[in-house]
Amino acid sequence: MTGAWGVAAGIIGSLIAAAAMVGAAVFTSRATKAAARLTSEAQRTTAAVQAEPNQRAEDRAAFEAIKTELRAELTTARDEVRSLRSLVRSLAWYVDELTGVMRRHRIDPPPPPARVEEYNRTGV
Repeated sequence: MTGAWGVAAGIIGSLIAAAAMVGAAVFTSRATKAAARLTSEAQRTTAAVQAEPNQRAEDRAAFEAIKTELRAELTTARDEVRSLRSLVRSLAWYVDELTGVMRRHRIDPPPPPARVEEYNRTGV
């Protein structure tokens, strides 16, 4: 019987060793996946940290481009406002001259619209 028990013990030992190897393989596989996941996250974080100065430079360049465009638009708008103010003053002077000519010829000019009356009163 000793021989049979020795064979049985060897088989049982082999089965236990095989089960332990399978368990170790599963544990190793999980650990490897976890390590790969952590490595991937670390690489993403590193890439994000390294890209941040580049992103800031890109943001700054975009901001400068927007600022330059807005300044150009503002300059254009200011020039248009100056031109329109000059035109309104010239038209007001011209209408005043025409109204004077009409009155010298004894023609009553029509009353100005309310907005023109307001402009004549306030200059705005």
